[in-house]
Amino acid sequence: MVTSSGSLSLSGEAKKVLRELGLTQYETRAYLALLDKGAITASQISEYAEVPYSKVYEVLASLGKKGWTKAERGRPSKYYPKSPSEALEAAKLRLEETMRSWEQTMLSELQPLYEKRGIREKPDIWILRGEFGILAKLKETLEKAKKEVMIAAPSLPKTLESTVISLLTRLQNADVDVLFMVSRDTKDWSLKKLANVAEVRVRDQMFGGGVIVDSKEAMLFLGEEKPTLVIWANHLGLVKFARDYFQYLWNSSEKA
Repeated sequence: MVTSSGSLSLSGEAKKVLRELGLTQYETRAYLALLDKGAITASQISEYAEVPYSKVYEVLASLGKKGWTKAERGRPSKYYPKSPSEALEAAKLRLEETMRSWEQTMLSELQPLYEKRGIREKPDIWILRGEFGILAKLKETLEKAKKEVMIAAPSLPKTLESTVISLLTRLQNADVDVLFMVSRDTKDWSLKKLANVAEVRVRDQMFGGGVIVDSKEAMLFLGEEKPTLVIWANHLGLVKFARDYFQYLWNSSEKA
């Protein structure tokens, strides 16, 4: 609620989302006041939102920096809210920038320490469950590719297509060889997109699918259209078996 007499209120879920997007309690109150009243002055925001006047300019400056409000010059200045969709887009851009910074630090400093200590000398076999966990591991595995990627996909769910195409484009730019095998009933528009980033072949029957990277790691997808359970391994024997089987199917497939 904006004030004890205000008309706007939020559900607990909406308040949680705003907190996770980085808004403080005062910032949330001020933004709701602007949604309720329109363009108003700082002193009016302080009154309607019950934000101490000594803090209201700091709150408004923070909201503006985060992309939630904008100031209209005048005597006195007035403030008005940006649309929630615009504010959300600004939050997404900030988060992506933060993630890139985290990724750079993790991969440049922590990953070499992990590999230097030989922590992964013992081969692993993991069972992955859930779409988000599987997608995260897929991205991690593909991003480590240096020479070769082999992919067998009976189908390419729409939810994964843009992510996979983006990753394969980066690999192509890094001169990584990408072989992509799909079933014959794959949509023509999907084949055209894949052909831009990989060498593509088709075949009549495919039972399950998988990804093999540099003959070192493999992800084996069970025969579901939208896999929710995947086996990941860096066991050299299992990876070699998967690669040999892929090569056998590839040799008997047709060019797309």
